[in-house]
Amino acid sequence: MLTTSASYRMITANMTRSLERVAAQPVNSREAAYYLKAIEDVKSIDDFIKNDRVFSFAMKAFGLSDMTYAKAFVRKALTEGVDSKDAFVNKLSDPRYKDFVSTFNFQRYGEATTVFASVRQGVVDKYVRQSLEEEAGKGNEGVRLALYFERKAPSATSVYGLMGDKALLQVVQTALGIPAAAGRANIDAQAKMISERLDIKDIKDPTKLKNFLTRFASMWEANNPSSAATSPAVLIGQPVEKGINTSILMGLQKLKLGGS
Repeated sequence: MLTTSASYRMITANMTRSLERVAAQPVNSREAAYYLKAIEDVKSIDDFIKNDRVFSFAMKAFGLSDMTYAKAFVRKALTEGVDSKDAFVNKLSDPRYKDFVSTFNFQRYGEATTVFASVRQGVVDKYVRQSLEEEAGKGNEGVRLALYFERKAPSATSVYGLMGDKALLQVVQTALGIPAAAGRANIDAQAKMISERLDIKDIKDPTKLKNFLTRFASMWEANNPSSAATSPAVLIGQPVEKGINTSILMGLQKLKLGGS
């Protein structure tokens, strides 16, 4: 079995080819074709949610597969949109929901929502990338974590943004040699510990990000030999209560809502 570093390099050396390979797999190409055709007839939130196949495809594209059952939750988020600061989705710490609602912005665009390229091919591209990461995780969870971090971390605007996502935090802790037990410290103490070892600006620089992930892969391999790479690890694309560090989430939520 390839090491974490080797597997990650093999996938990212030619990401376009890796994505094309996944997109060409029968189940993925079939679902993508159906989505692109069916989304043309979706003109409302009701149309979107009642088509299980389209809805499931879209949820997976944003890493929300395990919340597909929560249609009332998603309906509320879609109905309120993102424009109002008091909108439901703007009170959630998990950015995946805001990304989802911003794309399927029926509250703002109404029937015209599904004509945008971001809703059509853009969602298909996200679905393929998500499928690639899931496939990688079946062989080595460390590779999936690295791919996820590469995709999501650059959009974080602060250390707290990394801390609120359990997967991103695990990558940071692993790469920096911070024990998981440190998660029991208060939020500010954890943020200080990370900030002293990582400049958030570095993960926005492609070269520095690559070096950081190379370090992560090496550390992951040392702690999780390839022979045991398929052991259960952090859950990505899980419901917010599973995909987010719960104690940190509660603290961040207070900060987001203006609490002390």
